[in-house]
Amino acid sequence: MATSSAPGAANAPASFEPHDHSHCAAEARAEVDAACAARGLRLTPARAFVLDTLLASHRAMTAYELLESLAAAGMPSQPPVVYRALDFLVSNGFAHRIERLGAFAACTCGPHAAGATHRAAFLICRNCRRVAETAMARPPRSLAEMAGAAGFAIERVVIEAEGLCAHCREDAA
Repeated sequence: MATSSAPGAANAPASFEPHDHSHCAAEARAEVDAACAARGLRLTPARAFVLDTLLASHRAMTAYELLESLAAAGMPSQPPVVYRALDFLVSNGFAHRIERLGAFAACTCGPHAAGATHRAAFLICRNCRRVAETAMARPPRSLAEMAGAAGFAIERVVIEAEGLCAHCREDAA
């Protein structure tokens, strides 16, 4: 999950900290399964595989990387299969598109109500491509002030910060 405690908590992102990754991936998958059941959504084998692959990686993955994973697992691996799965996951709040990388990452702030969005901030390691997500309570003050001054109503905010995680910084030193 996103934090080293409960989903959505305001702690440091867990994907950059030592943690039981298999546990957090299993917990996230259970939350998605419950959300699908509650909303009457079908998590097809391709959707589940793409989600599980994203959850297992803790990094942003391109559609082509996911296609390769599908093919390696002996599953249908035509581009429409992965793009439909990603569209389902993103539109239902189970994954995010990381614009800076043209890639996708599992949502680690927990499933949200159908159609609901949350303000996400992503810390992206430019070396290992690990992605840490954290939810923001509101847009940064300066952005909200600039938008207000322009008469603009912010509806969605996604912040992507690129840099080096501690592990990659240590390796570079």
